Amino acid sequence: MHRPAHPALARGIPAPLAALLLALLLTWLPLRADATQTVEVRGVQFATALEESGQAYHLIGHGLFRYMIWTAYVGAYYQAPEALEPAPLSAVPRRLELEYFHAIAADDFAAATRDSVRERLGDAAYGELLPALNAFNRAYRSVEPGDRYALTWDGEALRLALNGETLHTSDDPALANALFGIWLGDRPLRDDFRDALLGRR
Repeated sequence: MHRPAHPALARGIPAPLAALLLALLLTWLPLRADATQTVEVRGVQFATALEESGQAYHLIGHGLFRYMIWTAYVGAYYQAPEALEPAPLSAVPRRLELEYFHAIAADDFAAATRDSVRERLGDAAYGELLPALNAFNRAYRSVEPGDRYALTWDGEALRLALNGETLHTSDDPALANALFGIWLGDRPLRDDFRDALLGRR
């Protein structure tokens, strides 16, 4: 039986050139796949690399947050690619994404954030940060299952976004550290969740 010619040869492309083009294509394809690779946590997908406003971020870790008997949300923590070690309370560009399994009211987010920051900072530092924190808390919106908050510090500005929509921005690095510290500091909401986000487990 006569076998049809390779498509490249059928168009008159020399065999050595066709082989070179095929090799280049096979080399290029994995790079494209890696650029869109994801990880999955309880059915929720997180990109292993992303870019926002010209700043690149790569995944450090991901995990599941449980509250008592409930599976509350899943999260992923990112840093700029040049930051090789986790540094969630530093000046490096970083990003935290949280996707929720249950409905939560905006007022509950604000109250929990306020209480968590106060507990970790103490009264004096909390008082200094309070105006900036109040402005941040007013930006919260209620969420339904499947909604995702993202908290990003790009090295110059803090951004809170819900499902990709910016709700609040600030240039206060102390506010950024206080907020990231809720999940990623020395006294996080849960040690196991922090360690998962920082790639320690």
